[in-house]
Amino acid sequence: MAHEKMRMVYHQQLRYQAKLHGYLREETEYVVRYVSQTGDKGYIMWSSVNSSNALQVIRKELAYFSHRHQKFEWKVYDYDQPHDLIDLLKEEGFSVDDPEAVMVVELDATHPLIQDETHITVCEIIDQKGIQEIIDLEESVWNMSFTELREKLIHDKKRDTESLSLYGVYESNQLISGAWMYIEPNTQFVSLWGGSTLPSFRKKGYYTALLRTRAQKALEKGHVFLTVDASPMSRPILEKYGFVCIALASGCQSQ
Repeated sequence: MAHEKMRMVYHQQLRYQAKLHGYLREETEYVVRYVSQTGDKGYIMWSSVNSSNALQVIRKELAYFSHRHQKFEWKVYDYDQPHDLIDLLKEEGFSVDDPEAVMVVELDATHPLIQDETHITVCEIIDQKGIQEIIDLEESVWNMSFTELREKLIHDKKRDTESLSLYGVYESNQLISGAWMYIEPNTQFVSLWGGSTLPSFRKKGYYTALLRTRAQKALEKGHVFLTVDASPMSRPILEKYGFVCIALASGCQSQ
């Protein structure tokens, strides 16, 4: 599928029409917002604003979420309008995360991720002990707290065992590499997350093994697109397997 068409499919299914478990989707003339029903932060995943009304819409959304005592993230893609949308959000007090490359690949039965085999054993993680091991791994690799992620993964796994799948590679009963995936409801997409490996175990194929396992699970479930918000470290590996960058995206956080 051509790059531009792939971006259109992503934009329609994962931005404009997206459904998030635990969130109330609200569509206005200018934004699609997601209001958390579980105490998490909210999201604005899609917007249609211009230079003449962007500031007014931003202030309206700030007031809306403030009234509900809920912080939120406004996800801005580099093709969104107006071109200075991130600057306008900054002016209204938003902090801006580093941009990530939105990578997408289309799968079929002949794709190398589906056909290739590996000698690495990947285990499915199904309990809270395993989730805690993933959190411990993430905190060790990134040197920051992932308490909220722990609660989210536990909640999501209890709520719907089919949409969230978690995987790990172990050595001497220690989790050395871990990742997870969400089957996005009512779409053709599976989103990939994590993929962290302890520094002393990198460049041994663990990231690729986790990628291959999740790709095979996605196609088995009938989902033909994989998407990743990729870090600079993982992007070259993804490109090797046919992922293309359809946009750069920045999470803008209300304060």
